[in-house]
Amino acid sequence: MVTLTEKPKRLVLLGSTGSIGRQTLEIVRAHPDAVKVIALAAFSNLELLFAQAREFDVKTLVLADERLRNSSKLSLHLSQLPSGTQIRFGPSALESLVALDEADIVLNALVGAAGLRASYYTLLNNKRLALANKESLVVGGDLIMPLSTPSTLLPVDSEHSAIYQCLVGEDISEVSRIWLTASGGPFRGMNREQLAQVTVEQALAHPRWTMGKKITIDSSTLMNKGLEAIELHHLFSTDYDNIRIVVHPQSCIHSMVEFRDGSVKAHLGATDMRVPIQYALSYPHRWSAPLDPVDFISIASLTFEEPDMVSFGLLPLALQAGRVGGTYPAVLNAANEVAVSAFLTKACSFLDIERIVSSVLEQHSNEPVESCEQLEEVDSWARAQAKSLVSLA
Repeated sequence: MVTLTEKPKRLVLLGSTGSIGRQTLEIVRAHPDAVKVIALAAFSNLELLFAQAREFDVKTLVLADERLRNSSKLSLHLSQLPSGTQIRFGPSALESLVALDEADIVLNALVGAAGLRASYYTLLNNKRLALANKESLVVGGDLIMPLSTPSTLLPVDSEHSAIYQCLVGEDISEVSRIWLTASGGPFRGMNREQLAQVTVEQALAHPRWTMGKKITIDSSTLMNKGLEAIELHHLFSTDYDNIRIVVHPQSCIHSMVEFRDGSVKAHLGATDMRVPIQYALSYPHRWSAPLDPVDFISIASLTFEEPDMVSFGLLPLALQAGRVGGTYPAVLNAANEVAVSAFLTKACSFLDIERIVSSVLEQHSNEPVESCEQLEEVDSWARAQAKSLVSLA
């Protein structure tokens, strides 16, 4: 809990109805004296958004889906909101939300490239950013990082939070290598012939983590680990040659930092996103644990292995896009979002995701990153190309 002289942190929560958003509100329930929600945003789940607004007495709301402005469903629920509640609509409303004078911290849990502008304007308005939207850095790391400092950008991804915590009190120039751990997903050990038969239901059955559908599919293809490597490169100014991805099926070690004297710091803990979420909110302090501690005796052993770069071709493809830099990662991300969406609706096969992303990258003429508007144009182009390839799947 907070001390008697410490005021609650005032939180703007973007993506409140998603997996990360709901878990963030669990943290708020557990620490009501430490954090106060002042604004909520969701894409279209107005029933859950309004329920959250009632529970936490939040009177500033955003629904990013413009189509809901005149929805009959909206009018049915308006009477249930606290008196004086303001509702804004559309992506542009997110920009005004993160600029609220009273906001101390913005937790960006939006899904996909739509989160880039929210992250950009959060930092531009001198707010602390708790970042759970990996696309902000994958797509726009060249724009985001110059606006940030280690105390204004707190990563929420479990791996990046682990690395961040391992670096507290350390000189980053003395880091020789960062070990980025991966569970291996539900298809660890499968070859491409077996992966060709994978179903949506199988891909959504992650062995360790409970996440949203998109990130769960990315974990099954190992694209998620490639995206995380690009994030890591930006967050910690780490050359790709000094990033080592290792499959760790127990998911107990969330990542490791190796120093030039040979010492290695590892962050260990439960496979539960509430831990890194809470750290991003509580920093520079630590609040009481949001779950039971790990029983290391019951784990018994920790194992490590090389990722299969042949069967899971999206991982080396993502790493190559990161090395090339510029607008390549934006194209990678956009094409992947379209392909994953198509797979989830059974419009393409599991291995078609890789084929579509690779084909769109081959068609792209790379450019240096200059602005959000440029990245949005590149994003739109890549999505159109990917959609045309889905129709051929």
